[in-house]
Amino acid sequence: QVFCNLLNNAAKYTDGGGRIELEAVCERGELTIAVRDNGMGIAAEMMPRLFTLFSQAAPALERSEGGLGIGLSLVRGLVELHGGTVSAHSRGAGQGSEFVVRLPIGDPADTGDGRGTGLPASAGTRPLRLLVADDNRDSAQTCAALLRACGHEVSIAHTGREAFDLACRLRPDALLLDIGMPELNGYQLAQHIRGTPWGQRPLLIAISGWGQDEDKQRALAAGFDRHLTKPIDPNDLETLLQSVGTRQSDRDGC
Repeated sequence: QVFCNLLNNAAKYTDGGGRIELEAVCERGELTIAVRDNGMGIAAEMMPRLFTLFSQAAPALERSEGGLGIGLSLVRGLVELHGGTVSAHSRGAGQGSEFVVRLPIGDPADTGDGRGTGLPASAGTRPLRLLVADDNRDSAQTCAALLRACGHEVSIAHTGREAFDLACRLRPDALLLDIGMPELNGYQLAQHIRGTPWGQRPLLIAISGWGQDEDKQRALAAGFDRHLTKPIDPNDLETLLQSVGTRQSDRDGC
């Protein structure tokens, strides 16, 4: 996801006939990956807020093709979750740009229990039946891979209607639902689920790039139990999922 975003960013802001380079170097316990282009570059005044959510250079707006402008913020968040850093460099407007990601190289001998990999250990937690719904296929697949590595059974949907149909059939223990989906958005989907005879049992988690207080309140009003802002800390997510058994026992006793 990190390098998909960086390469797409380079392609978006480099004119036809331009040059994009990807270089990786491994040394002194660190992996360094650079993405360079000779495109429109980055103005000096833009640098301090480049990785801020929804920030985008004004001259680039005509190239943005819509979207939320969260790409570089997501890159930084994901890199930091892996214990790394990301930095940007440019000589100025029209001078191209370079993004450098530095990641620590773990010792394979120390990753048998999930520590040091960014994945929470699954020992002591019961496997859950989960549903991940996100119209961004890369995001859905990444989230599902993480959850499967923790021992859970995961199904994926890419539209709200598909997610509802799957949920009715599978009756998952928890659902991780993106807000901006076609056919039914996350709020509508949560309301539909809560309106079914089985819909009070599962844990509903809203996953969104929007994290203002009003966004969280709207999610809770729609029937979600929790609202998580992208990028998600995998350890926080697994801790939240561990509460599913206790929560469902409490509801069954009501």
